[in-house]
Amino acid sequence: MNQVKRTARRAFVASSDCVACGCCVKVCPKSAIQIARGVTAAVDLEKCVGCGRCAKECPATVITIREATL
Repeated sequence: MNQVKRTARRAFVASSDCVACGCCVKVCPKSAIQIARGVTAAVDLEKCVGCGRCAKECPATVITIREATL
């Protein structure tokens, strides 16, 4: 049986440039973002709905909303 690949919008973090301020964590309605090891934001793609609130709030502009294959 062939599986159909689905795509959906999800948040992605340029972790090398993230300042781990936590602004994205505070605005995420699905609690899909956490600060990993106190160094960078990490997105749980299973929880993320791609609303874009985190990207709008990020002062370092390191979060983008892109199509992701699920």
